[in-house]
Amino acid sequence: MTKLALTIDLLCAEAQAFSDAESTHGEPSLYGVTDGKAVGTYLEHKFRAFLKDRYEFEEGNSANGIDFPGLGVDMKVTSIRQPQSSCPFKSARQKVYGLGYGLIVFVYDKVDDPAIRSSTLRMTDTVFVESQRTADFQMTRGLRQILESEGNTEDLMAYMQDKNLPVDDIELKNLAEEILINKPEQGYLTISNALQWRLQYGRAIEKAGVESGLRSIYKSSPLTK
Repeated sequence: MTKLALTIDLLCAEAQAFSDAESTHGEPSLYGVTDGKAVGTYLEHKFRAFLKDRYEFEEGNSANGIDFPGLGVDMKVTSIRQPQSSCPFKSARQKVYGLGYGLIVFVYDKVDDPAIRSSTLRMTDTVFVESQRTADFQMTRGLRQILESEGNTEDLMAYMQDKNLPVDDIELKNLAEEILINKPEQGYLTISNALQWRLQYGRAIEKAGVESGLRSIYKSSPLTK
């Protein structure tokens, strides 16, 4: 059987079907597991295998660093209790202009059933964040407001310094001059400075399906009491 070429639209459609199926799947191997990384690895491998049955796509590796390099998309899995993850730090520009790729984010609520010693990953939200929306929310909002208020290079530099953007003075000036010419898009992630960026998804989850560039792929029904 000839496999279809995977596209972003197909990726999102399959992620919706996968999220729906996974939300009712009992998994004994995850019972009692509290390591979020182990849960994330399980779900990432399972989704890739789910796609491989029907689609042709380039798989990510340590060299290109993202899960679907042919689509320019990385996959993230996170608990609803603290929806965040890390990603490689490439440059401070990522906080202003985005990560350079889109994100498909699976958000789960893990429920263990001691009666049958099995676990279910109820998917609360699955969202797709387009590449141009992966910058930091507060950073881009502030820079855009400065530009809209006729701010200059010095204003932009001062703001980025106040926000502790990890750049030296030369890079800071170059970035400010670039921002004057190329206004950043509004980002929707919260990106914390660290050796690796710490990405937080709460706002992207909240705004998915409302703001341009944030797709709400799947949203579970609220649990009944």
